[in-house]
Amino acid sequence: MNKTHRGLHPRSKVDEYTSKGWWSEETIDQVFRTQVRVRGDELAVVDPANRSELSGGDPRRLSWNQLDSEVISLAARFSEVGLSRGDVLGVQMPNTVELVEVYLAAWSLGVVVSPLPMQYREREVEGMANQAAFAAFVTVPSFGDRLPATEIAAIRSRIPSLRSVFAYAPASELPAELPAGVDGLSPQAATETQRSELDRRNTEDPNDPNDAMTICWTSGTESEPKGVPRSHYEWLAICWATIDAPDIVVDDVLLNPFPMVNMAGINGMFLPWLRTGCVLVQHHPFDLRVFLGQIEAERVTYTVAPPALLWMLLADESMLAAVDLSSLTRIGSGSVPLQPPMVRGWQERFGIGVINFFGSNEGISLLSSPADMPDPDDRARYFPRFGVENFHWSTRISDWMDVRLVDVVTGKDITEVGQPGELRISGPTVFAGYLGDRPSPFDERGFLCTGDIFEIAGDHGQFLRYLDRGKDLVIRGGMNIAPAELEGLIAEHPAVADVAVIGDPDEVLGERVAAVVTLRPEAELELDALVAFLKDKRIASYKLPERLEVRKELPRNSTGKILKRELRQKSVA
Repeated sequence: MNKTHRGLHPRSKVDEYTSKGWWSEETIDQVFRTQVRVRGDELAVVDPANRSELSGGDPRRLSWNQLDSEVISLAARFSEVGLSRGDVLGVQMPNTVELVEVYLAAWSLGVVVSPLPMQYREREVEGMANQAAFAAFVTVPSFGDRLPATEIAAIRSRIPSLRSVFAYAPASELPAELPAGVDGLSPQAATETQRSELDRRNTEDPNDPNDAMTICWTSGTESEPKGVPRSHYEWLAICWATIDAPDIVVDDVLLNPFPMVNMAGINGMFLPWLRTGCVLVQHHPFDLRVFLGQIEAERVTYTVAPPALLWMLLADESMLAAVDLSSLTRIGSGSVPLQPPMVRGWQERFGIGVINFFGSNEGISLLSSPADMPDPDDRARYFPRFGVENFHWSTRISDWMDVRLVDVVTGKDITEVGQPGELRISGPTVFAGYLGDRPSPFDERGFLCTGDIFEIAGDHGQFLRYLDRGKDLVIRGGMNIAPAELEGLIAEHPAVADVAVIGDPDEVLGERVAAVVTLRPEAELELDALVAFLKDKRIASYKLPERLEVRKELPRNSTGKILKRELRQKSVA
């Protein structure tokens, strides 16, 4: 039994952050119980509209009281098989009502949730299960044409720590027979005995906010994924960023299209819903027709979407004309640089402010909101530089975070505009360290070394501008080129739907710039035309692509990030 995920942060840090009011003794399960008391019979969570296509069942809609009852029942059944505080529960489920229940039931017992994307197969699941020593695993009996419960049963013997495997779904979706060693569970209302027992446990042995709540996983775009334990303290601190920026309130309806496996899904949607008590509408897997239909049918007020999708929608007049988006008042986006014309287009045509987010599982949380940056061009390009004198930002975490840029060669702090450096952060949103025997990600001053390259910008040095991942840089003839900068410019070309910039090996220069793109329907693009387009942007000539490759699609991992290692492998072959 693995009980190593207790007390993640030293007492000195806990005392410092609690004395400043950045952390409190509150835990996620307490937040949920508060919403149940306050919201009661109000609508809480809604299934994907296409659930029947995913699992064969009908979509469900639960009030806070109904959700609470099923959570208590599930927690009781977890407890019956011996799951308790500090155990790790692997979870591989689509965005459904039941996924919400599994998380809340586990956390009510102090069990650590380790969520895995549905795209992961046996190899990835086995590796992560053994890294984190999963005590139990919850999945679904079927997902489209896959049988996830059967998949985990096939590798169970190769995960020594695994004591229990569950298939959790409504009774109508559970097959008559499950694989050997897999127990079927279906949502049920709690008994009074189950409710009393959980109340007793919460009173006599409440959760510790310094204990791990999740073990999420880095996306593994360049190397083996790393486990990222995060405590109640950290999650409850960082969620204020994704509440404050879109100004989420109890009357909002959130549409969640991101898998609830990392910062985007958990902190971008799940925690703001839980903290404010609004309505959470689930969506999975991404389907544009279903997504737009849910906005209209559920009267969604806030959602998040990838930049490429927002750009594509803006250019598709017929699609926008066919759906009522009048309830939508703001949209979150990010993960890659936003195109200024896209952000400006949504604001000028629809009055919708696109919020620019930049985050990580480790605890980065930069955000550009309309309140702080009314100019959409600024909002697309920049993030607030927390801590600059005479500048106050609307999100409360801006007063909690210590942010600096460091020259990756000299190790000296950068304070001048326009000089690239690694972003390093410290504060109550930052995790304590990776799972297992991994090198420390912190520098000698205790700052998280993010590996992300930014530069200071703005007339008063009040902004940060993202350049690229440090290890993503293309180095051509000794000159550093940030692919993300080029990708943002190339994405503005009317023929381009998606883009990745990589370095081609070169014996003389080290690397040469290559652009790999997908094109819009019926569009064509040649290298000369792309170079001419970029020259009009007045960029340095050494940044111009020397090779253009057109593909039908770009390889992506389960969280949507482009797998540049696959592009590089194929470009070298």
